[in-house]
Amino acid sequence: MTEITVADEAHSIPTDDKTLRILSTSDLAGIDISLADVVATVEGAYRTLHAGKSDNPRKLTVKPEDGHSVSYAMLGRDGSRNVVAIKTSYKHGLDKGRDEQHYYTALTLYDDVTGLPVAMMDCGRIGSLRTPAVSALLARECARPGARSALVIGTGTQGRLALPFLLTTLPDLDRLMLFGTHSEGIAAVREELRTRFPDRDVEIVTDPRAAASDADIIVATAGSHTPAAVEAGWLKSGALSILVGHGLAPSTLHRADRVVATSEAQMKVTGTDMADENGNFPAVDTEFPPVIAGITAGRRSAKERIFAYNSGLVVTDIALGHRFAQLALDQGLGMQVPLWQ
Repeated sequence: MTEITVADEAHSIPTDDKTLRILSTSDLAGIDISLADVVATVEGAYRTLHAGKSDNPRKLTVKPEDGHSVSYAMLGRDGSRNVVAIKTSYKHGLDKGRDEQHYYTALTLYDDVTGLPVAMMDCGRIGSLRTPAVSALLARECARPGARSALVIGTGTQGRLALPFLLTTLPDLDRLMLFGTHSEGIAAVREELRTRFPDRDVEIVTDPRAAASDADIIVATAGSHTPAAVEAGWLKSGALSILVGHGLAPSTLHRADRVVATSEAQMKVTGTDMADENGNFPAVDTEFPPVIAGITAGRRSAKERIFAYNSGLVVTDIALGHRFAQLALDQGLGMQVPLWQ
């Protein structure tokens, strides 16, 4: 077995050309990483992409006619880490309740200096951290000056981490609201917030319209069965609406003063429920990488109502996945599998 040093790290990753390090859900679950570390890693991936050093092709999608499942494949290259990776994602049971759905996602990393594999891992925790980190960065760059209130719609995995990440990038938020329909999820959101910010609590709201009219920032993370569908006419002047899952009506996009997307191409692939009756989308005013890089303004005036579409870019998965792989391998976690023997 050969000791390989990854280009951007002082540590070494033991690997060879016959075996593959497998990192399971439980391997990754015990790794301690701060929210600030996650935000910095994701932000760095955006900056590298904007600089033209990384590659993030459009994702491939397969979905049957009845819509009961969806699968994605995403290939990318991180130029700062010299890592190539492929991510796969498969969800089954979209026509059923949350408890009956099946979801599997995996990320495989290769060192593009040595040509050797780094690791293959469950990508569930990577995605659960990467996505709310991007929402928090969108909020930091696009929320109106002096924003103080935030509404999260949904209590699933993304909803549970949305508020802690928002407080990481916008610590002056003082009114935190949550709309959800699952009591267990609401309790989990509250527990997650208190664990990370013991002096903060969330206000549970039952009227999405009233809550949206008071919110400077709305992060919609709910599943497709949510009764919430915030309309553009409900929004206050200067509001920022961030779409991750469901909870916003198409009018919030089509009547926005400014549209920001992590990727315009991916919005048209994964955001088809936000298209108009002819299947069309309004033009995106700016993608997010140049905003992060300081080339383009996220917001031009305090009164703009901004719609932001948060679709995952595989370069952020690669960056955060590599960070987790490094931490896991430093701790001796995972199983070495003789895959190519």
